[in-house]
Amino acid sequence: MGRADPLVSGKKLPRNAYIDLLRGFAIIMVMLLHFSLTYRPWHYGPLKTVFGKDVVYNVLIWGNFGVTIFFVVSGYLITSNALRRYKRLSAISMKNFYVLRFARLQPLLILSLSVITVLGLSGISPFVNNSKPISDLYLGVLSTMTFWQNILMQYRGYFNYCINVYWSLSVEDMFYLLFPIVCTVFRRDLFIAIFILALITFAPFYRATHEHSIFYLYANLACFDAIGVGCLCAMLATRVEIPATVRPLVVALSVLIIVHTWLNGFVDENRIFSFSLISAATGCLILAIANYDNAGWTHSLPVRCVRWFGRHSYELYLFHIIVLAGMRNIVPAQVLGYDAQIPWLILFFIVSSLIAGLAARFIGDPANRNLRERFLNRRIASVSVV
Repeated sequence: MGRADPLVSGKKLPRNAYIDLLRGFAIIMVMLLHFSLTYRPWHYGPLKTVFGKDVVYNVLIWGNFGVTIFFVVSGYLITSNALRRYKRLSAISMKNFYVLRFARLQPLLILSLSVITVLGLSGISPFVNNSKPISDLYLGVLSTMTFWQNILMQYRGYFNYCINVYWSLSVEDMFYLLFPIVCTVFRRDLFIAIFILALITFAPFYRATHEHSIFYLYANLACFDAIGVGCLCAMLATRVEIPATVRPLVVALSVLIIVHTWLNGFVDENRIFSFSLISAATGCLILAIANYDNAGWTHSLPVRCVRWFGRHSYELYLFHIIVLAGMRNIVPAQVLGYDAQIPWLILFFIVSSLIAGLAARFIGDPANRNLRERFLNRRIASVSVV
């Protein structure tokens, strides 16, 4: 069943529980990745001896695929929201688009970078790399605010424990900067789709020629294909609806491909196309779930918890690494024994969730709403961006 157009009905579009579930899964895996890179839980007890180090290691360490899933979802949401507002991509308003992106992303980013800067200038080691000059902290903040932090990291290496994580935001922001320009230049949906398809096709070749450097992971051209897949899915979703009888099969096959690719990681022969497979499978999954009403099981308590993580994925993304850096400063990895791993991990999720929820409630959401109402007309501002 399709959903009503908010500009026609005059009502805000309800959230898609399946999309929130997908984003919730992705942010949980990213948080597990960063926790595991700090505390190496697969080196201890049952995680190593019972479940097997390789399985646990693969599930945790390939959390970068969670970022790929985020890219696909972001591309889908940005394009689908633009189509709902303007009916066609060529009619997109650059001013409205940039104001909406700024209102959603920048207020909380400014807050998180301010916290990192203050703690870094205080000399707390996880917030400033003592082997790097303090200018790297300032440069990292500037590059994050101006969408080239991933490029800086390619040349400076891993220069700051917290700011390094924001490389993916720079990729998304750069895509957002270019997206309305591409739509305005190419005008017809077909030409826009061909251009995006060219990015998708080029990305594996780019990764193949840079597979021995971190360009392979963090360069714009290595990541734009995942966002592009999401854009194409949004364009397809307005024209194609997967029949209800086929939908479970598409979901099952998509999930199977994601799980299989995830467990095999991005090493050896998988380096070139693993991200492409994750992107394509996520795109197919989104096409299968995007235009259907939320089922009753999505309201169960465990699912609602994951959906909450999905709704607050951006806030969690910004602040979980600050929480983890603080915990790392209190209890270094070499001090934390196996018995404390799970309680420490639970504490990490609780504190991160609390801060993310408070930041969204009292800073992010009010700032987003006020900026939209101040700089946009009511008709555009009322269409939610998620």
